[in-house]
Amino acid sequence: MAESDPALVLTKVLATLGPASRDPETICRLIESGVRVVRLNFSHGTFDDFKVTLDAAREGAKRSGLPVGVLGDLSGPKIRATAEIVDGRIDLETGDRVVIVGDDSVARRLDDGTVTLGTTYPEMVTEVQPGHRVLINDGVIRMLATDTLPAEGDKPARLVCSVTHGGALTPKKGINLPDSEIAAPSLTQWDRQCAAWAVEHGVDFLALSFVRKAADIEALLDLLKELGRNNRGLRSRTKLPVIAKIEKPQAIRELDAILDVVDGVMVARGDLGVEMDVAEVPVLQKQIVQKSHEAGKPVIVATQMLESMIDEPAPTRAEVSDVANAILDGADATMLSGETAVGKYPVVCVETMSRTARTAERYLAEHGLCPTQRPAPRGTTKRRTAALARGVTAIVKELQPRYVVLWSQLGGGARFLSHARLRRPILAFSSDESAVRQMTLLYGVHPILSDIPSSAEAFVAQVDAMMLEKNWAEAGDALVIVKGEPLGAPGVTNKIRIHYVGDVCALPGT
Repeated sequence: MAESDPALVLTKVLATLGPASRDPETICRLIESGVRVVRLNFSHGTFDDFKVTLDAAREGAKRSGLPVGVLGDLSGPKIRATAEIVDGRIDLETGDRVVIVGDDSVARRLDDGTVTLGTTYPEMVTEVQPGHRVLINDGVIRMLATDTLPAEGDKPARLVCSVTHGGALTPKKGINLPDSEIAAPSLTQWDRQCAAWAVEHGVDFLALSFVRKAADIEALLDLLKELGRNNRGLRSRTKLPVIAKIEKPQAIRELDAILDVVDGVMVARGDLGVEMDVAEVPVLQKQIVQKSHEAGKPVIVATQMLESMIDEPAPTRAEVSDVANAILDGADATMLSGETAVGKYPVVCVETMSRTARTAERYLAEHGLCPTQRPAPRGTTKRRTAALARGVTAIVKELQPRYVVLWSQLGGGARFLSHARLRRPILAFSSDESAVRQMTLLYGVHPILSDIPSSAEAFVAQVDAMMLEKNWAEAGDALVIVKGEPLGAPGVTNKIRIHYVGDVCALPGT
């Protein structure tokens, strides 16, 4: 098998870019090791920082010769503790009384032992009710709300809490409120600025954090419509896909409605494991993947997949099992966060994840297994492309071709074939650069940018020549080619053709 063979990458690897990986050379090495989508985390940095990273990502992709998508991750309504702390740190102990003030007060310990601190979301002091949990720094510090004190005189409203599990309080730590209904808008002003920047600079996907309901996604879609990237025929023929990060209990309850309006989901296990019992997360992961399959939407599994490799050159066995199980569950992609953003071994980390993915995929293929039942996506039972994808599935099962090849101008046909989990690489050609980059997230799809051939026969000849030139196949290998006419026109896919490389016909019994 040739080193550059697309069959080497079926489950996609996402890598977060950061100080350890924001130069073109490192990014090129990450791509060559298996990364197909890179992530810009809008929670950290300035627009100047983001531009440097984006330019490095585009240059790294250019050097690798492979298409790479860029996912911009919007921060969402993340609540944080006060930015300033007297002496930089307060050690909270079980039983301590903590008063959260609805402003940016400097955190301090008073003479009577009470700790006061401010918050970036003043409304929480009235929206959190006695008996609700208040968690700081991913649950390292755990408190229980005991009372609310209304504003009086020059004193703002306050929330009184009792520490049930202590720890070190340092500046700007996140606050989770798993029991409270928070009215904070899904899109902050910073998110709106980041979305506008993403559209202006051609980012390929947007992920929204702390989604609670479908209306949160619809608010982002409305913004993208205003910016010209949510309707075909405006700035681009391809819209900007939106990924919902599932990390709140409310999102679990509203998952079906969320799936109806998004282009994909991310199982964001970090905050999900803080807001809910950590023992539930593995089961929730499987349920989210299953429901995403039913809706025909790609699903990313993220957070702490190879966490120990931030500092160590080898993962734990538990981490490798975690990656493999995500693929056995049916994840379209697995994501690395701090491992590649700030870790010491970003390239080794990607190599480890890719190798683990190939081993899990080989097991599934050798045993004829699909990770889950994969019916036609909801609402597509009478659509032509969906029906063709089901036909291709039957042919692939019988023929076991080297590749499935199609012309997919805007990526719709590629999405249906990806959903079918063919266990064969899908070569998806398009002349639309944006569509090519957006197909990088789809399981099994290797997108290829190409000029539109003059005819369907010219397309087959082009594919045939590419197979031999790149050593991706040998004369006589079977291909299943899916196309429509005219090539390049969206929505005309209507033909399936069995082709043998080099026009060699397979003899009966061979």
